[in-house]
Amino acid sequence: MDNAQDNSKLKFGLVGKDISYSFSRSYFKTKFETENLQHSYVNFDLQSIDELSEVITSTSNLKGLNVTIPYKEQVIPLLDKLNKKAQEIGAVNTIRFTKNKKLIGYNTDFYGFKNSIQPHLKSHHKKALILGTGGASKAIAYALKKLDIKLNFVSRSNKEGVRFLYSDLTKKIISEHTIIINCTPIGTFPNVDKCPDIPYEALCENHILYDLIYNPEETKFLNQGRLKGATTINGLEMLRLQAEKSWEIWNKP
Repeated sequence: MDNAQDNSKLKFGLVGKDISYSFSRSYFKTKFETENLQHSYVNFDLQSIDELSEVITSTSNLKGLNVTIPYKEQVIPLLDKLNKKAQEIGAVNTIRFTKNKKLIGYNTDFYGFKNSIQPHLKSHHKKALILGTGGASKAIAYALKKLDIKLNFVSRSNKEGVRFLYSDLTKKIISEHTIIINCTPIGTFPNVDKCPDIPYEALCENHILYDLIYNPEETKFLNQGRLKGATTINGLEMLRLQAEKSWEIWNKP
């Protein structure tokens, strides 16, 4: 009887840093209310990933976690097992707690991105630029490879796997890469007047500009693209899709 009672009031949450804005918390709060579930979803705002063990031991009825910036890679050593896709990607944004308290890491960012960009793809979308090299960018790169789209990383500093610095970007490079994805936090509220430093004048209606940011709904990055006739997509649909995928994973038998 106790067990049934416990299962009716499970706890889920988001692990990150400076996450008072959290899409996930409002999404799941609404979902639980709509579906008449007694579960709760809380933000665990950690200064260091080392604090996670304490959160897990001190939170009763914890069933699953989402993970966001800057812990998608740092969380991996704390897990008991990685799902195959998460292992290939090298980043985790969903953790499932098994019945015997094992922690299994998954990546649903890949699923959310792939399914939100796919309807917009046309035959000329063959090459992509990924702005940024954090945990989210790894899932984006994995999805693009599965979609058979060539990709190059852009970063502020030279590091392994980075093809271009921002200072290297020319109109020709922008013209050749008809998908540009912002995986950096540049342009997030309240810094809405900022955008990645790329030659926006080279954009045209053949381009897709995709911003993982969802607050504001139209970043300056997307606005610049829209003014040039490009297709623009913000991070909301990706977040909705990855949240539903997380829910599916947490409810696995």
